[in-house]
Amino acid sequence: MATRSDDADCASIWGDFVDSDDECEVEDASEPPERYDKGLYYPIFIGEILINRYRIEHKLGHGGFSTVWMAHDMVRDVDVALKIMTPGTSAEREYAAQNMIASEVQDTTRLLIYRDTFLLPATNTEHRVLVFPLLGPSLRTHAASMSVAARMSSAKQLLQAIKALHDAGVVHRDINCSNALYGLAPFESGTELATKYKHLGRPQKMHIPTCKPTWKEGELVMPISPHESLVQTTITLADFGLAVKSGTSLERDGEPPPIYCAPERFHGVEPGFESDMWGYMCIFANLCIGFNLFRGSIPRSALDFMVKSLGPLPSTWRDFYDGGGQYDESWYDQDSGPDSHQTLEAKIKRSRYGISPVGRQLVLSILQRGLAYNPEDRFSAGQLLEDAVFKELMALHGL
Repeated sequence: MATRSDDADCASIWGDFVDSDDECEVEDASEPPERYDKGLYYPIFIGEILINRYRIEHKLGHGGFSTVWMAHDMVRDVDVALKIMTPGTSAEREYAAQNMIASEVQDTTRLLIYRDTFLLPATNTEHRVLVFPLLGPSLRTHAASMSVAARMSSAKQLLQAIKALHDAGVVHRDINCSNALYGLAPFESGTELATKYKHLGRPQKMHIPTCKPTWKEGELVMPISPHESLVQTTITLADFGLAVKSGTSLERDGEPPPIYCAPERFHGVEPGFESDMWGYMCIFANLCIGFNLFRGSIPRSALDFMVKSLGPLPSTWRDFYDGGGQYDESWYDQDSGPDSHQTLEAKIKRSRYGISPVGRQLVLSILQRGLAYNPEDRFSAGQLLEDAVFKELMALHGL
């Protein structure tokens, strides 16, 4: 059940509706409005109260199968994150994966596990809601503003989180910068909404622009922009919607963005610990040099950049390409080599963070093994944590 807050009549309390000139900016930062038309997203407005307990105070973000909101738990007097899922199998799969991880992973300190769940009724369906601790921005949006030492700490903490999963036989399957979150300092009990907005930004919002009116009131809202003083350096791994036990045979039903996706995944190989570690290495590189190693929103483009950076793919993979479209024969030409301007060495030299000569060599050594085309040649999470070169790099930054 959803209700309006007692303070809802005072509209200015709950943020600001933007002028028509600024609506494009809100839309660009929000979930696709047409998914409300299709009944996939659950409409929410700032100030709304869900199940007489959770008061919606701000927007945190969205994904293909969910919207995520900052809410105040009026029973426990604490701020939380509500992940409101689209109806169907994706929601129940994530719920099941969360339960599996909570029961089988020994150390969930650095994993984002739900604290409660409930169902919201909608037109001819229902939406599962997962209640999480409130966390801050992701590595994707915030790492560049952190110190070198904080970024290296992020790399180590994320690796520890992945090791905890792998030690329990769980493959994440979607390791990327958006799924690693910084901490957020909690507001004291009784903090007024105006004070929260002073540190998070007032909600900038608009009515959902759908072809027909939504079945209940809802808003598109710009996500929070927390003040630097609130963001903590702790890292938590999130989003287990694709997580499975190792060895589970699956139809191809999801994978990371292509720039984080291991190349064997585009050649018929099922995901495993090794493909998780490829994604980790892409994040590690970004934390060290300040930009993505590879580019491309589709597999073909990402593979092009991989080959330019790392050299040709194994020739035995050619007949197994299944990344969409036609493969490029040059990807598998063993007589070709990487582009001299796109090699790992060249990219490390162009680091935006000014790595020392010693640091450059350490980073290069780690990436060369971590990005081996043969999955069996890559570090495991446990091996990398104990690797002498990795330890030396961490020690350079006091870790």
